[in-house]
Amino acid sequence: MFKRMVIAPARPAACAFALALAAAIAVVGGSNSLAEQSKAKPKTQQKPQPEPKQQAPEAPQLIFSPWTKFCLKGQEAKAKQVCFTGKDGRVESGQPVVAAVLIEPDGEPRKILRVTLPLGMSLQPGTRVIIDQGQPMTGPYVICFNNGCMADYEASTELINNMKKGQGLVIQGINGAGQAISLVLPLGDFAKAYDGPPTDPKEFERQQKELQEQLQRRAEEARKKLEAQQK
Repeated sequence: MFKRMVIAPARPAACAFALALAAAIAVVGGSNSLAEQSKAKPKTQQKPQPEPKQQAPEAPQLIFSPWTKFCLKGQEAKAKQVCFTGKDGRVESGQPVVAAVLIEPDGEPRKILRVTLPLGMSLQPGTRVIIDQGQPMTGPYVICFNNGCMADYEASTELINNMKKGQGLVIQGINGAGQAISLVLPLGDFAKAYDGPPTDPKEFERQQKELQEQLQRRAEEARKKLEAQQK
């Protein structure tokens, strides 16, 4: 059984969501439509994951970005606009650990929730997502990039509404040692981002720069505190 590890929210660093977003664009852009892409993938199933072989590792303290919405359009004349609403969590060193992005191509009936876990996960068991205490959904990994391996879930109207009302999006998987990991992305600001206008890229870049400076100050304070404890 997966053991949920609740991660305390913190201020965001440089956004891992940007990496997940780039990967999402690459995958979506390689298909004529999201519907065609989805047909080629196994459907999610409502069944439990296998029991982990070892006790779950202690959860790291993650730094979360806010839920952020972008809408982009390809350079081709007939290219459709695609909107992405995503959030990431990473450790203070900047290493991405978990991300989720809702992908919505304009005019397509099918929407995708794409979740990302780190490289080194056991691919065979796949992933599982849960909103609060709701019904778990399972999905296989579909592709891996340098920033992690991704799994897709059909984002139904019900799922999106549950995310709007929910407190946490739980993303679970099995690592290479057979241990279950369970990471929680807070949903408190999802509805505002999803229903609101897209974020201006320049404004987002400015916010990330300020937050990165804050993170560097936090790291420096932690270093000084550790040195003082050692003395």
